[in-house]
Amino acid sequence: MYVGSVVIDCNDFPAMLAFWQQALRYVLRDPPEEDFAILRDPQGGHVNISVQVVPEKRSGKNRLHLDLYTDNQEEEVRRLLELGATLHPRTPEPGEDFILLEDPEGNVFCVVDTAGR
Repeated sequence: MYVGSVVIDCNDFPAMLAFWQQALRYVLRDPPEEDFAILRDPQGGHVNISVQVVPEKRSGKNRLHLDLYTDNQEEEVRRLLELGATLHPRTPEPGEDFILLEDPEGNVFCVVDTAGR
């Protein structure tokens, strides 16, 4: 058994699909349905991300989040902010290797610096 896809629930399907597709540089696996799409790594090496419409609004902190790994954290955070992410309002702890962001619907995710690994 393995993880085939992580599903992100949303209300604004077009906006969230566009954000995550650009954020991850993923491509559509199949033509999107009206309320569901699967994004895949064009190189085929990483887990799929699906975006799905749900009727209810997000409430509170999401219980699962993505850790996005990069060896150019500063550039990726800048790019993600330009795509519509926002900086999560928290005070980082000394020595943390991640920056906490929110997607356009407020779901948190981390951008982890892997340059020193």
